[in-house]
Amino acid sequence: MTQKILLHGATGETGGDILDGLIEDGSFEITALIRPQSLQKPATKALEPRGVKIVVGDLEKQSVKEIAELLAGYDTVISAVAATAQLDQLKLVDAAAQAGVKRFVPCGFTTVSPPGGVMTLIRAQKEKVHERIWYHHLPYTIIDSGYWYQISFPRLPSGKVDYALMGDKNTIFGDGNAPNMLVDKRDIGKFTARIIKDSRTLNKRVFLHADVLTQNEIITIMEEKSGEKVETKTETHDDLVAKMHAAREAHKIDPSNIMNNVAVYGSEYDVSKYVRKDNTPEIAVYLGYLDTKELYPDFKPNTFSRFVDELLAGQAKLMYQNSDMFKNLGK
Repeated sequence: MTQKILLHGATGETGGDILDGLIEDGSFEITALIRPQSLQKPATKALEPRGVKIVVGDLEKQSVKEIAELLAGYDTVISAVAATAQLDQLKLVDAAAQAGVKRFVPCGFTTVSPPGGVMTLIRAQKEKVHERIWYHHLPYTIIDSGYWYQISFPRLPSGKVDYALMGDKNTIFGDGNAPNMLVDKRDIGKFTARIIKDSRTLNKRVFLHADVLTQNEIITIMEEKSGEKVETKTETHDDLVAKMHAAREAHKIDPSNIMNNVAVYGSEYDVSKYVRKDNTPEIAVYLGYLDTKELYPDFKPNTFSRFVDELLAGQAKLMYQNSDMFKNLGK
């Protein structure tokens, strides 16, 4: 029987990759939940020619009962909301529980880190959504991933990869030897398609990644493939922690400032990855995650090395081109 999927955020950065993976798999009936104000956008109009149905819903304005009526009959609901919209999912969870959805996939797709204050904005808000899921005893799968290749490479002196560069990746933290799980964002949807068909992943956390690399190893790959010497600077772990505390304080003073949000997101990711070393397979297993490498040994995700080949060939793209929050980073 074909699984009926409702995808919230299908035209977003992560949601678009999930949609691609579901369509490529070919075994799902896919519907996108679209806000009324987004119906005329080109990205929305591009959905139906791809075989994606559209349901109009507004989490802000509609009641839980009204949203539940939209979700009725779907096997799986997948949420891929924007970074600043995590708590909007609380109503979606309530509605999914009321509608009897068989599996709810909240907006995870982020690096592994423990709950409890490590990442006080994005991760903490995701955890609130998880708590609401568990409150309802709603069947779920939480999917987290390695940091994306697309935002993990440094600038080259020639400027050759500037077209796809987002933010400063030429700063080495500490000795540069902290291992981190990485993945090509385009593989997230392919992994997701497998995960939501797998009974072993129901009511579990799952982590996906392709490579585990240090900053120094990333620099070495870039230098060997480009023939250029990457220019770097260093920051101590103490510098990084101080930057994080400063970002948190600025956010407390003006939480409505988008760039204050971005500063907290970025600095907390960096402390988690490079100081605490949370984003590793070992920590994921410790926290109870299932490993996609063990679940799906036949699937061969793109490697960072192959991604760099594409990057140098001009075949990558800049992330978040339509996001007011992220579009000016590093520019």
